[in-house]
Amino acid sequence: MRVSAFLLSLAATATVAASITSCAGPSAPVQNAKTAPEETINLSAAGEFSKDDTAAIVYDRKLAPQGAQASVTVESSGGQTRTSLVVEGLRPRRTYGAHLHAKPCGTDPEAAGPHYQHHPGQIDPVSEVWLDFTTNEEGQGRSAARNDWALERAKLPGSLVIHSKATKKSGPQVGTAGDRVACLTLK
Repeated sequence: MRVSAFLLSLAATATVAASITSCAGPSAPVQNAKTAPEETINLSAAGEFSKDDTAAIVYDRKLAPQGAQASVTVESSGGQTRTSLVVEGLRPRRTYGAHLHAKPCGTDPEAAGPHYQHHPGQIDPVSEVWLDFTTNEEGQGRSAARNDWALERAKLPGSLVIHSKATKKSGPQVGTAGDRVACLTLK
């Protein structure tokens, strides 16, 4: 698994934007364990997307060509969760959707389960992490989100999924973003 200097430097210096957005999908399982108020939870994943490594797996080689890679960090503390995503090697000048999902990646695109929801069943900007991005002429892009809630240790997101389209912001399909293109398993 190769992670370029570009991804590492952007991940290290990414500024978290104050954006909260929504995603769709069935709710994640409800669990009651809470994170201690002073506890910090850090999750991350990085890698080059391949067909057989579920830590960084590709489902659509046309939208995530050979060499495409990404890095995601999630930090939760002090009642806030900040998420940063950096991508490289995707299709140039294209908008993708990206969301945290409830389960780890698998060889089946549906293995990552539904979108992670902090408030199960609630599909709105308060409950979910939405990280749409548009790549530049070199296929690089980044996104960040801040949510006003802390992760619960017993109910952590399992992955970040990149989708084929921008997330729908309204209407009956609000929160949907097309097919799953690639996935990073969070650790």
